[in-house]
Amino acid sequence: MAVCRRVSARLLGPSAPFAPRQQARWLSLHEYQSQSLLEKYDVPVPSGKIVQTAQDARKVVEELGGKCIISPQILHSLQKNASSPPISVDTPDQGYQTASKILDNGPSGSQRPPVQEIYVSQALEPTEEWSLAMTIDRENYFPVILVSKTKGTDVDSEVTSFPFAISQGITPELLSRVSKHMTGNSPPSQSSTASLARILNGLFKIFTDKDGTNLEITRLARTATDGSFTCLSTAFTFDDAAARRQPELFALRDVSQDVPEEIEAARYGIVYVRMDGNIGNVVNGAGLAMATNDAIGLYGGRSANFLDAGGQATKETMLKAFGIIMRDERVTTIFVNIYGGKYLVCD
Repeated sequence: MAVCRRVSARLLGPSAPFAPRQQARWLSLHEYQSQSLLEKYDVPVPSGKIVQTAQDARKVVEELGGKCIISPQILHSLQKNASSPPISVDTPDQGYQTASKILDNGPSGSQRPPVQEIYVSQALEPTEEWSLAMTIDRENYFPVILVSKTKGTDVDSEVTSFPFAISQGITPELLSRVSKHMTGNSPPSQSSTASLARILNGLFKIFTDKDGTNLEITRLARTATDGSFTCLSTAFTFDDAAARRQPELFALRDVSQDVPEEIEAARYGIVYVRMDGNIGNVVNGAGLAMATNDAIGLYGGRSANFLDAGGQATKETMLKAFGIIMRDERVTTIFVNIYGGKYLVCD
């Protein structure tokens, strides 16, 4: 099963048979933005606030009762390059000290700019935690719910898939299957079923209303009091092609954490996506660019980028495309694949 490649490696694990990176841009939200979106769709989340200073962090920890989670706000797509685990604090003073350290130095081991915002949320004591994602099975052309139980900070290697029809949404039968899987042998309580129904229905509405590609609840907690489920942390991505349909959503984009080359390329009508290899490529046309990346991978290479210079590329466009790639110190070779003639004069 080839699900959306934007599904976090934290859920699917390193052995998932995916290409290095999906050849498209997407919108990633910060955790506090995703949590706020869930709350608007009546999905249970802990109380929390976003802060920019250690003093404000102390104040929020005090407001929330003392026991809180401090989460540096780094876009989920960047977290492979910046360790940013949430930190538990018990007092306002601990909140102040932790926030000061994060805001002064950035997350431990980070090569990214310092963290500018911290999400302070109420701490819960769950009996168990799960990871749950609503995404797309691109091989079979249907949406799917992926569920895996967590063990501490690790995710169980066994991921259970629940495909469903986009036209039917979250049916009682689908809810029952997911609920039984997550509650085990014991019969699901009314509160656990009701809270899970709110979560799945809320995710589905966001998925369809907002053009979601991967809505992942990285920590879905089952509480000890009544067995209900609460979303502790999230990582959401959305289809970048939906920018015109979703102006309010895309206004949330944090361009300060976008890849600078992608922003620069977009100003010149070039679609550029940074990848993980060392072979740069310049191509005109998205389909040909994807085929070029696939061919490079098929013969054992690794692309440093996806680049679509467009069907009406000009001399200036091509100079800019080469300039962006040649500034990338990882690139050792540039592969040029231009479909010329009728659509693009190459002389």
